[in-house]
Amino acid sequence: MKKIILIALAFISIQAFAQENRKDRGNRGDRGKQMMNLTPEEAATLQTKKLTLQLDLTEKQQAQVKEILLANAIERKAMMEERKAQKESGELKKPTKEERVKMANARLDKQIEMKAKMKKILNEDQYAKWEEAQAKMAKRGKDKKKGEGRKKM
Repeated sequence: MKKIILIALAFISIQAFAQENRKDRGNRGDRGKQMMNLTPEEAATLQTKKLTLQLDLTEKQQAQVKEILLANAIERKAMMEERKAQKESGELKKPTKEERVKMANARLDKQIEMKAKMKKILNEDQYAKWEEAQAKMAKRGKDKKKGEGRKKM
């Protein structure tokens, strides 16, 4: 009987330590909130610097990429503010099927436009690396949407 109680206590203590470790990881969701609080100029600058490190951009390429990213960031910020205002006023409602299709088409058109602009700016090797990174981000987004997220073993 004592052995069973000792084994049960061991399992409970192991489980308690495992739960504590999960709490100590920090809030990864805070990173998204911090990025949302950036001005469009700050967001564009950060993205440009990341791409510069990733793709080894020239000064001219950096300026062109930053211009594109700044336009995207300004548009994204305006959309977030509009959505936030709708949410606070209580006017936010679930989009209809037609509205969802329209939004999806607009999003895809923007992606096609972005690809065309980046293809004009980047050389072949840089463009290939950029497309690979975009594919990874898309896959990560799909995994996150499915609830898989990043799994560590």
